[in-house]
Amino acid sequence: MLDVALIHHPVVNRSGEVIGSAITNLDLHDIARAGATFGIGRYWVVSPFAEQRRLAREIVDHWTRGYGSTVNPDRQHALELIRICHDLDQVLEEATAEQGEKPLLLATCARPQANTLGYESARQRLARGESMLLLFGTAWGLAPEILQRVDATLPPIMGPGEYNHLSVRSAVSIILDRLLGT
Repeated sequence: MLDVALIHHPVVNRSGEVIGSAITNLDLHDIARAGATFGIGRYWVVSPFAEQRRLAREIVDHWTRGYGSTVNPDRQHALELIRICHDLDQVLEEATAEQGEKPLLLATCARPQANTLGYESARQRLARGESMLLLFGTAWGLAPEILQRVDATLPPIMGPGEYNHLSVRSAVSIILDRLLGT
C-alpha cells in the first residue's frame, strides 16, 4: 500500500530557509485525482497552521459531503482520500494504525541524495505488499529535518536540460506513474 503526504511545513524557500507554505486548492484536487487514478491508500495533507487546515477541510467537505459531491461524484471519490494532519508524527501514527505496520518512509527531492532507493526497487517492494509513505514538499522542497527522518529518497525527476523545478502536482503524477503505472 502506498500513501502520499504533502508537507507544508517544514519546507524550504529559495534561500534554503525553513518556512511554512500555504495549502492550495489545486494541490488538493489534482493530487487527490492522481492518487485515485493510481490507487493510493491515503493522501495526507500536512500543515501546522490551524487556518490552513480549516480551509482544506472546507474544500474537502464541499466535494465529499456538500453540493460538490452531488454534481461531481468522481471528484468526491478522489477527495475522500484526503486526511488533514498537523505534522508528520500524526501522519505516521495514523498511517501505522490504518495499515497495521509502520510504513517505509520515502522522500522526494529535486536533488540527488545519498540514501536513494531506485524506482524499480520501490515497485518491487510495493508488489510484495510493503507499506510505504511517500513525502512531497511544497515551496522549494522538504526541509533537512524531514529528509533526515526518511528511510530513503527516490531519484529526482530529471529532464534533458538544467531546469528542474516542477510543480508538486506534476511531480506526484510522474512518480505515481513510475511506481504504480502499467
